Amino acid sequence: MLSQHEIMQTIQMIDQQHLDVRTITMGISLLSCARSDPKQACGAIYDKITRYAEKLVSTGEAIEKEFGIPIVNKRISVTPIALVAAAAETDNYAPFAAALDRAAKTTGVNFIGGFSALVQKGMTEADRKLIASIPEALSTTDLVCASVNVGSTKAGIDMDAVALMGRTIKDLADRTASQGGFGCAKLVVFCNAVEDNPFMAGAFHGVGEPEKVINVGVSGPGVVYHALQGVKGQPFDVVAETIKKTAFRITRMGQLVAQEASRRLDTPFGIVDLSLAPTPAIGDSVARILEEMGLEVCGTHGTTAALALLNDAVKKGGVMASSHVGGLSGAFIPVSEDEGMIAAASSGALTLDKLEAMTCVCSVGLDMIAVPGDTPAETLSAIIADEAAIGMVNSKTTAVRIIPAPGKQVGDMVEFGGLLGSAPVQPVHPFSAKAFVDRGGRIPAPMQSLKN
Repeated sequence: MLSQHEIMQTIQMIDQQHLDVRTITMGISLLSCARSDPKQACGAIYDKITRYAEKLVSTGEAIEKEFGIPIVNKRISVTPIALVAAAAETDNYAPFAAALDRAAKTTGVNFIGGFSALVQKGMTEADRKLIASIPEALSTTDLVCASVNVGSTKAGIDMDAVALMGRTIKDLADRTASQGGFGCAKLVVFCNAVEDNPFMAGAFHGVGEPEKVINVGVSGPGVVYHALQGVKGQPFDVVAETIKKTAFRITRMGQLVAQEASRRLDTPFGIVDLSLAPTPAIGDSVARILEEMGLEVCGTHGTTAALALLNDAVKKGGVMASSHVGGLSGAFIPVSEDEGMIAAASSGALTLDKLEAMTCVCSVGLDMIAVPGDTPAETLSAIIADEAAIGMVNSKTTAVRIIPAPGKQVGDMVEFGGLLGSAPVQPVHPFSAKAFVDRGGRIPAPMQSLKN
């Protein structure tokens, strides 16, 4: 039972500290929609999504109104389309993305994720067709997000897929050049992708998930930042304990919303993802939390240690508040979506190399980073390979969402708007990795994979 003090604390966190439920995401299995006729398959996909998610948005809005808790996004994730479309007699999977887009617009959700392929140990013909269709699919739809998992701790890294994704990102950026390469903001390349991630652009409904499920992502960088202002100069033990208690309160709110949405939609409750997902709004920044710990600017020496403490304390606090914590859970560092990260990157304090180091200890990876439009595809592939290696060796999820902004150079800004914010174009190393990427094959799994 919540005390009056706890209720007042929660109200203050919502009103003044940017606490919100970032997303209610309904995961839907599309395995039953496989057809040899692609038009019939697309029709089945549209019908099933619109039937299952018909009341998702209205239910989220009703909970938001009744409980006074902001629910920023209502989203859908689906079975990786490479699996669903494999039976279809077609070489172009873009119509499947169009069906997803129509379904998303009919249901009124913000985004739909799952135009995806899992290729960590090799590519099927369906996987190759899906990846080849990504540039057209994401440049001709509005709400569809895509992801490709190119590595895992158990399988190693599929370098043929890594090379292909570098070229795919370049093609997609060119096709959406008038929007600053915006299509690339809807594409994530993973290592160790999880099946129950509610956050876009990397969400998909894993094959180990039920027919349908409700996953909730909560977020509260502003709440954590405010809490740390009360322990200025205190030892890190106190800092960690303060973050843990705060994460506990945030997660309890998410658990409440998830269970209520699950009941009203007659859909099993999956997980609460308690990731600190920032926004461009002032006071809703992960970077500012790190600076509150004593750093002059995010990106300076000590940043990785501060982020490690934050990520660990968030997880420890959250698991005490819910028996179903999952997804990614921790701290996100998307550059364009974090006001403090934007400022740090613009000042030169936060570089691509430092961001890579930080991804060793955070929840995801190199996220929403703009680089010059003339960056070679092989350089993009090498960046993906580096990030995948961090995930593979450390048995954690890592990802790359990178935008080679057409016509932009270092120091320029790329505007995406809304929650995607704006990104300063950051430099990449000028030295070629082409011969490295061209080798192809598979980087073997590390010793950590031999656990059974």
